[in-house]
Amino acid sequence: MLKKLVAEFLGTGWLVLGGCGAAVLAAAFPQTGIGFAGVALAFGLTVLTMAYAIGHVSGCHLNPAVTVGLWAGGRFPARDIAGYVLAQCLGAIAGAGVLWLIASGHAGFSNAGGFAANGYGDHSPGGYTLAASFLCETVMTFGFLLVIMGATHGRAPRGFAPLAIGLCLTLIHLISIPVTNTSVNPARSLGPALFAPGWALGQLWLFWVAPLLGGVLGGATYRWLSPDDAAQDVTGG
Repeated sequence: MLKKLVAEFLGTGWLVLGGCGAAVLAAAFPQTGIGFAGVALAFGLTVLTMAYAIGHVSGCHLNPAVTVGLWAGGRFPARDIAGYVLAQCLGAIAGAGVLWLIASGHAGFSNAGGFAANGYGDHSPGGYTLAASFLCETVMTFGFLLVIMGATHGRAPRGFAPLAIGLCLTLIHLISIPVTNTSVNPARSLGPALFAPGWALGQLWLFWVAPLLGGVLGGATYRWLSPDDAAQDVTGG
């Protein structure tokens, strides 16, 4: 279990450093910024690379909503949820901390832009309401769990689960960055919020409640769709 928790810590740190790092350091870089599409791809690549690196160790959840969703889908024991979630949150904070140290090495750095934190209303990139943001986060996480459950099903093509999951997360970001800056992951939201302006912590509740709700609904729905489940690990083993 210790190795599983360390793997979740490292993997979630990589997700935050890679995905949020792309947003903070490269999204609007002068003349050659990678933009929304580049940030979306960066998040997908963090999950893809870590799935191959640690999928055989911990399952590569990297996300409390995934952990709880897999439990709802009958794939994960309730007794291990707390440890996984704690490791994921600590990893996200560590990843955000490393990103802060890197970003603050630039003379003109400021966190006034939000430090890749998630937000709604006035802090939504596109000015979307609380209700729209809540619905978006719930539905996107629901879809994410459906893909995760299906891609790791025992009857799915082996070895391709990380590709499907990474591309799904990329798609989710392409859809929802303008709405909430895309969470679908409470740990990912927690890390940057601790280094962002105060509004980020005030709005953090939505980025826990909506993804967890979507994760449970997605996991339970897939369990109903495919009750004869024989899961493989995320790398196809």
